Amino acid sequence: MSTSTEENVPGRHGSTATTEADPREVGRVRTEYSPAHDGDPDPGEIVWTWVPFEENDGRGKDRPVLVVAREAAGTFLAVQLSSKRRDGDREWVAIGSGPWDRSGRDSWVDVDRILRLHEEGMRREACALDRGRFNLVRHRLHERYGWR
Repeated sequence: MSTSTEENVPGRHGSTATTEADPREVGRVRTEYSPAHDGDPDPGEIVWTWVPFEENDGRGKDRPVLVVAREAAGTFLAVQLSSKRRDGDREWVAIGSGPWDRSGRDSWVDVDRILRLHEEGMRREACALDRGRFNLVRHRLHERYGWR
């Protein structure tokens, strides 16, 4: 991706930038499964947005994320997906494959890193994750952070 193209990626800059949220400081969170194929982000849907690298040095990548909750302020909480199997000190939940990955690769969700999204900062709605796989992620978030 060229630098000029990267500058225009939704969620990268300004008031609608995707940021990392401290899951223990976001207050009460009610995860819900409420996808509606309407072009707007909804919990249970996988959408694309700019995700900053953990180094928080201005670099990042346009990638799929699973929306897990809507916040009262109108923002959304989400967890990032990866097609690379992860082993180590972070926790990744396997969710299999789906239309968010054109190559049909299996994906994992990072429940250690919570992202805050703005509707204007999302590039596109990819698909709704089925309720069973969403509940796997929801259960791990409940265990880790006490979210309902």
